[in-house]
Amino acid sequence: MHRVVVLALEGVYPFELSIPVRIFGTAAGFDGEPLYEVVTCSLDGGPVTTSADFAITVAHGSEALRTADTLVIPPFTCGTQEERDWLPDELADALGDLPADARIVSICTASYVLASAGLLDGHAATTHWNEAGNFQQAFPQVQVDANVLFVDNGRILTAAGVATGVDLCLHLVRRDHGSEIANRVARLCVVPPWREGGQAQYIDRPLPEPEAATTAATREWALRQLHRPLTLAELAGHAGMSVRTFCRRFGEEVGMPPGQWLAQQRVEHARRLLETTDLSVDHVASRAGFGTAASLRQHLAQTIGVSPTAYRQAFRVG
Repeated sequence: MHRVVVLALEGVYPFELSIPVRIFGTAAGFDGEPLYEVVTCSLDGGPVTTSADFAITVAHGSEALRTADTLVIPPFTCGTQEERDWLPDELADALGDLPADARIVSICTASYVLASAGLLDGHAATTHWNEAGNFQQAFPQVQVDANVLFVDNGRILTAAGVATGVDLCLHLVRRDHGSEIANRVARLCVVPPWREGGQAQYIDRPLPEPEAATTAATREWALRQLHRPLTLAELAGHAGMSVRTFCRRFGEEVGMPPGQWLAQQRVEHARRLLETTDLSVDHVASRAGFGTAASLRQHLAQTIGVSPTAYRQAFRVG
């Protein structure tokens, strides 16, 4: 069974600490058997203070890291803004005990730990949008993307702020066991199986005037039209806006241009069809609005680096 080890460091944030056990602990196969074992540890096996007004006790010390298939590090308080030590010697030694093939996941500002350990050098990563500027300044060798909910580099994964830990853990369940099981976990946890857009939609901005229109209804409508071509003019017309106003409002709300968002939704729809149906690649391409199998192959290769056939073989449900 895949073992997920959650490392609780001093000052850990309780909400993020609870995410892995809730998501991975809910995941079960079609026979009802658990798919993950989740254990929580501290560096010394002793109680850990949290960012709230209570402490927690754990059953394991850092020796648990030697058994990890996936390590999750939730965020924690780490001194003042001016004086932070994200990688004390004890933590660096513990990370050195990880199996060479273990996945490593950070949630929110725990990305500082991975960057301090050199694990993100030359890679894309994310962190809480409010910390993105500080993070980039501290680690110029890391390609910081403050707009996304998470970044998957294969073995190393980073989630953005707070609740994006849910998105990333669900993504890993989906990567490991397919969308049907991940969707069931999401339903049981009463969360969406995936969220539209990126972190940019949560960045602190002035509130729009109450009478200002929104693109939400048009996005919902567009998701039902993925089987056919959609133009910017058609999207803007549905929203009752000019193309210029629609593009500006869409970017403010979603954090990316309409065309990029639409292509992303088509890829996600194609992935679900490849996972859950026996449709030919040509039919999947048509239903997802790519028109041709060649266009689908191109978009999948750009997005996840594999062909439709290879993706289906890896993630086919049942």
